[in-house]
Amino acid sequence: MVVAPTPLQHAVELPGRVSAVRTAEIRPQVGGIVLRRLFEQGTEVKAGQPLFQINPAPFKAEVDTAAASLQRAEAVLARASTQAGRLKPLVETEAISQQAYDDARSQQEQAAAEVAQARAELARRRLDLKFATIDAPISGRIDQAQVTEGALVTPSDTNPLARIQQIDQVYVDVRQPAGSLEALHRAVDAGRQSGKGVKVDILRSNGESFHLTGKLLFSGITVDEGTGDVLVRVLVDNPGRRLLPGMFVRARVTLAEYPQALSIPQQAVARKGAQTHAWVLDANHKAHQVAVELGELVERRYLIRAGLKAGDRVVVEGLDRMAEAAQVTPRDWQEGKPAPGTEAGAAAAVPVSRQD
Repeated sequence: MVVAPTPLQHAVELPGRVSAVRTAEIRPQVGGIVLRRLFEQGTEVKAGQPLFQINPAPFKAEVDTAAASLQRAEAVLARASTQAGRLKPLVETEAISQQAYDDARSQQEQAAAEVAQARAELARRRLDLKFATIDAPISGRIDQAQVTEGALVTPSDTNPLARIQQIDQVYVDVRQPAGSLEALHRAVDAGRQSGKGVKVDILRSNGESFHLTGKLLFSGITVDEGTGDVLVRVLVDNPGRRLLPGMFVRARVTLAEYPQALSIPQQAVARKGAQTHAWVLDANHKAHQVAVELGELVERRYLIRAGLKAGDRVVVEGLDRMAEAAQVTPRDWQEGKPAPGTEAGAAAAVPVSRQD
C-alpha cells in the first residue's frame, strides 16, 4: 500500500449510565391531611410551583392565636412604658424611691421581651401556614405522586411525596481503566490549550448516535479496588429529554485528532525485541527494512510518528518472507481482502529473488 496522509481520530468507547444533574425529593415540612395534588404527573414543573396542598385550617388557627398573643403582649408593654414614664419625674424629685422606679423599668423591659417572643411565635406560625402549600424546590420533570388526596403526611415519613429530576442537562458517568488515565489527561490538557475541550459523543447501546455531545468534567480520584476503574463524569445537554436517568449508554471520548496523519495497518508492523519496523519497497521493487516510531492504535491501524513519509510503498502482507534487498512483485492490498491473484492468507508482496 502507498502511505498517504488522511484524517485520523483516536477515540475510545466506554459504557456509562445517565443520572440527573439535580434531584429533589418532595417532603412535607408540616404534618396534615393532603387536600389536593396541584400538578400533572410526568410533566415539567418550575421552581416555586405549588405541588401539594395540606389542610391549612389548623395552621390558620395557630396564626390567629399567635397574633392575639402578640397583641396582648404589646398592650402590656404599652402599659409598662406609660408607668415607667410617669415615675421618672417623681424619682428625680425624690417623691418615690429609686427602687420603685427600677421595678417599673424592669417590668417595661420584660414586657418588651415578651413582645419580641410573641412576634417570633407569630412568624413561626405563619411559616407553618406557608409550608402547608408544598412548592417545587427546583425546575425539572416530576414523576408520579406517592400519595393521594386524603392521605396523612408527616415530616418524619420515610417515602417522599414525589421526586423532581432536572434533566435538561444530565450526567453520563462512565468508568475508565486506571491505566488509561494518562491518555485522558493528555487529551484534557490539549483540549484546554486549544479551547475546544474534549469531544464526547453519546451513543446508544447498539452504537447508534444520539447526536448529542458532552463536556468532560473530571475523572475520579479513587480507583475501584474490585475493577481497577476510575469514574469519569460527562455533562450532556439534553434538550429533547431523550436521555433519562438510569439509562445505559456509551460515550465515545475523542482523545486526539490528527488532520493529516500517516498510518499503516497493524499487520504491516514487524517487531524485533523492543524495536518496531516496516518493510518499504523502492522504485526497483526491492524491499528495505525501516525503523518506525508508533503512535496510537486506532481501528487496527498504527499512527506513524516517525520513519515513514507520504508516498512510501509499505508491505502489508507476507512479512515473514521478506529479506533486505529482496526483489518482489508487488500487488495492491485491499483491506479485508486477500491480494489479487493470491489465495486467502498469501503474501501481497511476493519475493522473486533473495540477496543475502
